[in-house]
Amino acid sequence: MMKKVAAGIIVSNGKVLLTRRADGEKQAGRWEFPGGKIENGETPQQCLERELLEELGVTIRAGDMIMENEHLYSHGPIKLLALRAEIVEGAISLSVHDRADWVPVEQLESYDLAPADVPIAQTLREIFSDRLNKK
Repeated sequence: MMKKVAAGIIVSNGKVLLTRRADGEKQAGRWEFPGGKIENGETPQQCLERELLEELGVTIRAGDMIMENEHLYSHGPIKLLALRAEIVEGAISLSVHDRADWVPVEQLESYDLAPADVPIAQTLREIFSDRLNKK
């Protein structure tokens, strides 16, 4: 059964928030857009708001979906839904992650990303470079 996962694309001053999975977690050492599994009866936005409060200690406002991506991990398939989000309250404190970085969009793909997150980083680069070229 395919698990649905929501990921937050949080942009501040032209940089995107990436978090690194701590030792002992699935995908330990890999970077990801923060988020988590969507529970039954939950919208992707509700999931993201809950997960980022639990995992990063911040209150966010989740917005529109940017894209979705399906990936087959060894533990099963996931559908990753990338949503726009903004932090509205709180400072980041880590629990299941050991680092959080604000990364310029053009550098996202230089990080060791979880495989399901790679297409999202590529899409963000394309979106942002299109915007910059139109100015």
